[in-house]
Amino acid sequence: MTTNPPFDVLAIGRSGVDIYPLQVGVGLERVESFGKFLGGSAANVSVAAARLGNRTALISGAGADPFGRFVREELARLGVDNRYVTVHPKYPTPVTFCEIFPPDDFPLYFYRKPSAPDLQITADELDLDAVRTARLYWSTVTGLSEEPSRGAHFAAWEARERAPLTVLDLDYRPMFWDSPAAASTQVQRALAHVTVAVGNREECEIAVGETNPHKAADALLDLGVELAIVKQGPRGVLGKTRSASVTVPPIEVDVINGLGAGDSFGGSLCHGLLHGWPLEKTLRYANAAGAIVASRLECSTAMPTAGEVAELAEQIAVEAVNV
Repeated sequence: MTTNPPFDVLAIGRSGVDIYPLQVGVGLERVESFGKFLGGSAANVSVAAARLGNRTALISGAGADPFGRFVREELARLGVDNRYVTVHPKYPTPVTFCEIFPPDDFPLYFYRKPSAPDLQITADELDLDAVRTARLYWSTVTGLSEEPSRGAHFAAWEARERAPLTVLDLDYRPMFWDSPAAASTQVQRALAHVTVAVGNREECEIAVGETNPHKAADALLDLGVELAIVKQGPRGVLGKTRSASVTVPPIEVDVINGLGAGDSFGGSLCHGLLHGWPLEKTLRYANAAGAIVASRLECSTAMPTAGEVAELAEQIAVEAVNV
């Protein structure tokens, strides 16, 4: 198989359906109405990158069911090429529920057992030409949690041979792993194949045993990563290379649902890296994108346009100068 021209962003990982309450501050047992949205971290990042004008595709899986049809159709509607989203005959499309207690409590409930279609991706069904030629290739730690997905991830990385902009999202979800130690083992293996790593302090602890942002970034760089990004919540974001270190502050917004902020950050991070922006500009832009989604209810359909992100980023820059 061949892809011409190459994708700007090719992501691999989770896709599914988010069933989010339309009532805020209410436990699921008392929620009376819900909204149905495209979900899954890799799907959300793909949509976020596509909304910014990047040619984007997703490698994933969906069930042979109505929700699976929704996933494929919604990806296409939101600008993501769905040709690599395979239909799995055995496992149903995953469904995720959440509760919304702003500003910082958003419990998630995943329905992905005994397995999910996106974890059934095999190495032999990958379009390795598309993986090899993609300008940016995005993977997440969840895809390493079981076979055959794990083997497919390593096959893809071997095809890329540590090409620039090979990104690993340290997105660690404990419910998908037998133990933190098992996750650490696979993440350590994966880091040898990627050039960019991004995660929060807890995810960095799984990856390299460090929660201190600078020590975690240094440990990631020592393992061969060229750019380490550590998200610190209310303390902002640290980006570090072997020659530069940048910390940008958070953006204050009225949070409605913080669950999609990290994926919006990821899509905008892809955008900045693809355009070769300076690290500080890239992180400020990504922060702005994350803040916008945190101020909205849903995730995928909340991803901002380039104009929206640029407007907020410029507003924040002006305010910083005037302080």
